[in-house]
Amino acid sequence: MVRPARRRTVGDELRAGRSLGEAFEAEFGHLAAGPFAEDAFPSRLHDERVTAVLGVALGVAFLTCFLTGLLSHFAQQPLDVGFLSMPASPAGLYRVTQGVHVAAGTAAIPLLLVKLWSVFPKLFSWPPVENRAQIVERISILPLVAGSIFQLFSGLSNTAHWYPWTFSFTVTHYWTAWIVIGALVAHVGAKVTITRRALAPAARRAPEPPGTGLSRRGLFAATGAAVGAVTLTTVGQTVRPLKDLALLAPRRPDQGPQGLPVNKSAVGARVTDLIADPGYTLTIDGRVPHPVTLTLTQLRALPRHEADLAIACVEGWSAGATWRGVRVRDLLALAGAPDGAEVVVHSVQARGGYRTSGLNAAHARHRDTLLALEVDGATLHPDHGYPVRLIAPNRPGVQQTKWVGRLEVI
Repeated sequence: MVRPARRRTVGDELRAGRSLGEAFEAEFGHLAAGPFAEDAFPSRLHDERVTAVLGVALGVAFLTCFLTGLLSHFAQQPLDVGFLSMPASPAGLYRVTQGVHVAAGTAAIPLLLVKLWSVFPKLFSWPPVENRAQIVERISILPLVAGSIFQLFSGLSNTAHWYPWTFSFTVTHYWTAWIVIGALVAHVGAKVTITRRALAPAARRAPEPPGTGLSRRGLFAATGAAVGAVTLTTVGQTVRPLKDLALLAPRRPDQGPQGLPVNKSAVGARVTDLIADPGYTLTIDGRVPHPVTLTLTQLRALPRHEADLAIACVEGWSAGATWRGVRVRDLLALAGAPDGAEVVVHSVQARGGYRTSGLNAAHARHRDTLLALEVDGATLHPDHGYPVRLIAPNRPGVQQTKWVGRLEVI
């Protein structure tokens, strides 16, 4: 019986003196055909200048998402990040940064799709590497492309409250962002010479590649129109003058109980019986010399303060309102809490995420940090936290605890 000849490997070809590209071609050349072949989607616009311009725009969007995302991450854990936590003022800072974060991420979706199309032949060029130096570049592309797709898909899913996974979105999104930005820096370093050449004035004046179809200018205009369309139809969820254009936004800033959106209702949080209990009390305890327990009647009898503050959620929507209630710093003073105290705010909600939130010293002592009893002149709706909710300046909505039952000074 004659054994079939052993197929030569890349290693065999390299030892025979062939280049890396020739070795790949010899062993894997049969894989170069099919829907992902290098010439599967030919176009004259697969050129350096198109790729460079789109890369710069996408890089700006990604960098904006990364920096504003860091702010959001730190804002959601104010007692754990020290000096990195968000300040209490200006009051609307988080509303702006998170709105920009979601808008930039949404705009990056068409940019990424067109960018991937522009480099399609490079992604599936054959052989995949021509020399050893290209191996490093190829390796950096994988986390960049895969991580970018994951970040935009998971971010978009989060805005719609659709979670087809079991892992923690916030933790995974945060650490994947570091991977993507690291891969982006490495990719920019590898391509800086080519990018500089493609963006130079001489390249701008050079004639377009021969062929028919859409021109470079037409492609840039179409891409810009797509970015503008998705931005205009979503950014109205936080930019109130554009609310009527927010056709694709998962939230509208003026729709919901008392004209404000909600993410979790009292029924969904399973607190309807607890908040209707006539024996409800608010407790201020922890590291204080005089723990205090107040009934709702006693709480309502305390001096009240009014503040215009926005609820700004990590999903990108925000809505402003006038809140009226008791200052947290006044409640802390009743219990004798020391200056500089930090506070953990507890909801009566027994299960679910974000049952507690932290107030750093700056927020706890701010004059507009309230346990609100009213919004826009009316008693709080159960879905907005009746009988009392936390509302404070420059904080994400997940940190504005509803159905508050306890202030724990730590």
